Amino acid sequence: MKITFNCGKLKILKLLVAVLMCTGTIAQKKQPNIIFIMTDDHASQAVGAYGMRFARLNPTPTIDKLAEEGILFENAFCTNSICTPARATIMTGQHGHVNGVFDLEGKLKPKNQYLAHEMNKLGYETAIVGKWHLKHAPEAFDYYNVLPLQGDYYNPTLYSKTGGEKKEIKFAQDLTRTVNATKYEGHSSDVITDISLEWLKSKRDKSKPFFLMHHFKAPHDKFKYAPRYEGYLEGTELPEPASLWYNANNGSDGTRGKNDSLIHIIGSSVGHRNVIRNKGKFLEFDQSIPDPQYKRMVYQDYIKRYLRCVKGVDDNIKRLLDYLEAEGLMENTVIVYTSDQGFMLGEHDYVDKRWMYEESLRIPFIVKFPKIIKPASKTDAVINNTDVAPTLIELAGGKTPTYMQGKSFKSVLSSSDVPVEARKETYYRYWMHMAHQHNNPAHFGIRTKDYKLIFFYGLDYVINRNTEEQLWADNPESVSNFKTPPAWEFYDLQNDPEEMDNRYGHEKYAAIIADLKTRLKMLRSEVLEDDSKHPHIEKVVNDNWDK
Repeated sequence: MKITFNCGKLKILKLLVAVLMCTGTIAQKKQPNIIFIMTDDHASQAVGAYGMRFARLNPTPTIDKLAEEGILFENAFCTNSICTPARATIMTGQHGHVNGVFDLEGKLKPKNQYLAHEMNKLGYETAIVGKWHLKHAPEAFDYYNVLPLQGDYYNPTLYSKTGGEKKEIKFAQDLTRTVNATKYEGHSSDVITDISLEWLKSKRDKSKPFFLMHHFKAPHDKFKYAPRYEGYLEGTELPEPASLWYNANNGSDGTRGKNDSLIHIIGSSVGHRNVIRNKGKFLEFDQSIPDPQYKRMVYQDYIKRYLRCVKGVDDNIKRLLDYLEAEGLMENTVIVYTSDQGFMLGEHDYVDKRWMYEESLRIPFIVKFPKIIKPASKTDAVINNTDVAPTLIELAGGKTPTYMQGKSFKSVLSSSDVPVEARKETYYRYWMHMAHQHNNPAHFGIRTKDYKLIFFYGLDYVINRNTEEQLWADNPESVSNFKTPPAWEFYDLQNDPEEMDNRYGHEKYAAIIADLKTRLKMLRSEVLEDDSKHPHIEKVVNDNWDK
């Protein structure tokens, strides 16, 4: 059989092939760049765009501008308000008990650094700079330059794949590694941004879309800010939360002890309440100053230090945005701003995070992407940090892997409407118990748009650290050895958004609480958590479920 070609048709065919190849190249170029900016412990109430008590101080003009040009999530939550588990959840799209990182000792192996692997598969040049805190190096990324463990605020040492000097660092009791370490001069927020900008300008493969995780250390405790912010807020009287002074009916036997017998031990405080850990001790205030003067002085100093760290973050984010603008990259770049968890800024006289209370549970979450997001959008869709990886993967053109527990909220970005299949509730669990002298009891719970139900089961998951002895004040270094009373708490968030009135046990809410317990049980099953590996906890849960 003889085959002949018409020359004109052949030319058209070649032209079509060329067009298709060109279209494929253009489509590839249209994959958005992604910059994921995360701080450590930046509470929503310290972001101006959320309109809370510090908004009038204008602490975050750059972050607020992102919200003005993008979408702000009003119901974004973490699943465990502590650094290492929160970061592992973002990297894996899984809850801590599934990815194996549920306390500060957790480690995430390179093979389980799923988000980076998925972005690499989609053709992205991947990088992470700044705080990592997951023990094993972030080898799944094409480029990394990260702080060892918590890292230092001033003149920090970071380690990378190549370059620097060989240095042996102990990352955990059973993990010591030799890394390529480099010491930088300056404040960590500035240094981390310098490194990210250097990578963006000269170290990445510019033929590929980029995925950059830019992680600040600030404003993590001990709130060491760059010297240039020393005068920021000087002479300003900062607004106080009412619950700093009067905690009303917040809490339960699980957080206060029977007849308030444990309030001097549970939950690190601003003022003198906690005899083991109060913020004034760490700021080296004279302990002989009586409350309320002591508490007021400590609060003002504490929050000013915190907001000075926040100011340094905000100014450095502007440097990143200025680069994108100057290079014409803004239009095709997804910019995410968030924090690994929230933070207690004196609410209920608490310091630090760990709690399922709103200020600790809620995370700021803002996304800008001009191609699909209308400026000044807001949504009340419920999301949590298991949803971050699925959403970024889908924005990059991929599909959520079946091994991830989170759900993509990409559709919310373009409409801000909440789809029918969206989350109706979020699950939370703080696994550690009475740790690090902050002394938060272990607990879990469910949070819907309207209500919150928490169970404080009061036991360490490591069984030999539990005992009936009550020697806390005399033996502050081993507080995790002790049980705390089991107790439920329920808050009607529509009528009590500041969680000042635990209504658990009130007849008016009996049906709602019963429904929440059913939903909580189902949710625990859905996220594959049943405590069967911890029978001592399972027993306390079962014994107290209907109490």
